[in-house]
Amino acid sequence: MQKPYLIEFPKLGATNIGYISVGEANGLIPFPIERMFWTYFTPESVVRGRHAHHATEQVLVAVAGRIIVTTEMPDGEVQTFVLESPHVGVYVPPNVWHTMQYSRTAVQLVFASTRYSEQDYIRQYENFRRVWGQVNPNMVAARTDKLFFYSP
Repeated sequence: MQKPYLIEFPKLGATNIGYISVGEANGLIPFPIERMFWTYFTPESVVRGRHAHHATEQVLVAVAGRIIVTTEMPDGEVQTFVLESPHVGVYVPPNVWHTMQYSRTAVQLVFASTRYSEQDYIRQYENFRRVWGQVNPNMVAARTDKLFFYSP
């Protein structure tokens, strides 16, 4: 089973003219893109995600602000990714529990391998662990904790 990993997209440009980054399906994004969506104006006290997918692969990008992505593999391995550059994303494979916590200015862009289907979601952590093994007490605590970001 594949693990989540960071993807660094090309960053072309300069500080005096700005930058452009490009991601293409079946290139750095390792799947055909069927859906894109974005989240914004998420309060800092809200933890989003809190689910896994049976089939959907995703790449998450913080196009603005900072997003902390926490993933848990079926074997219980937990990884934390801090996204704070618009040319870096994280690949989240199917069957990986994930949560996201946002800074006040965060805008998240998501590329997904499938169209939306409620049947693809595993929304209860206990059901995720029941399918894949024992409940990880550290992740149970992490899914209820809140990180707060302080912006000047």
